[in-house]
Amino acid sequence: MNEQKQKYENNKLEKRLTRLVGQAIGDFNMIEDGDKVMVCLSGGKDSYGLLDVLLKLRERAPIHFDVVAVNLDQKQPGFPAEILPNYLDSVGVPYHIETQDTYSIVKRVIEEGKTTCGLCSRLRRGILYRVADELGATKIALGHHRDDILETFLLNLFYGAKIKAMPPKLVSDDGKHVVIRPLAYCAEADMARYAEVKQFPIIPCNLCGSQENLQRQAMKAMIAEWSKKKGWVENMARAMGTVVPSHLMDADLFDFKNLTVHTAVAEGDIAFDEEPCAVTVNDKANETGFTEQTIQLLR
Repeated sequence: MNEQKQKYENNKLEKRLTRLVGQAIGDFNMIEDGDKVMVCLSGGKDSYGLLDVLLKLRERAPIHFDVVAVNLDQKQPGFPAEILPNYLDSVGVPYHIETQDTYSIVKRVIEEGKTTCGLCSRLRRGILYRVADELGATKIALGHHRDDILETFLLNLFYGAKIKAMPPKLVSDDGKHVVIRPLAYCAEADMARYAEVKQFPIIPCNLCGSQENLQRQAMKAMIAEWSKKKGWVENMARAMGTVVPSHLMDADLFDFKNLTVHTAVAEGDIAFDEEPCAVTVNDKANETGFTEQTIQLLR
């Protein structure tokens, strides 16, 4: 790819991410006038990208909001403590480095052969909530992107028997903090590419992401495979915002017991309608993803 085309593609990527983050902020009213947004910066590609895009949006937003970056130094051995302060100084962002030795706690769990995501997340969450109070932050921004949300959806589906994911906006259990995920519409591949373009000084994590037996890694691999099918992953993401309770099985969300012939139901019964994504018997196996045997069963 020549230099001019590369520049064009990089510019298009930046515009796409900025648009998607702005859209997510608007759709879920994530940031309001006068907010102080605490961006949790881990040193990974996603949190760097989140901070970068938020700073761009702040310059053109019709409202005023402040941004402060916060890093939790968990005292991992070999953690390059100077990288984040140097970067944040270079871009002119106010920041706070919180030092808490959670590594020694997590290390014991790793030595027992267990995964640490749940424990590590709870430890970080409690510390970051306290820091948000101390800094006067009104919103806590996390760098979870679309694929993170889909992975959580699949984990809950397969291992928790729940249709549940990471919401783009939530209130903490104590009702004191609002957590937002402005990257909710952004694909991981785009975030990885953006990190390369911007040459963020990535700090690798040697804890959760490096555990080979982590179930999330299996979900990530599944999504990567499905991404080869045009529209599959994109439609999964859209589906989480297009829920039809009357066509599921949760009696707490839809009153099935009192459903009668006189009850109007949105979308109604389409059992005998042609499905919009139905596979015809003439579809080729390599186009649909189904085997020839499956197609024979559809005849």
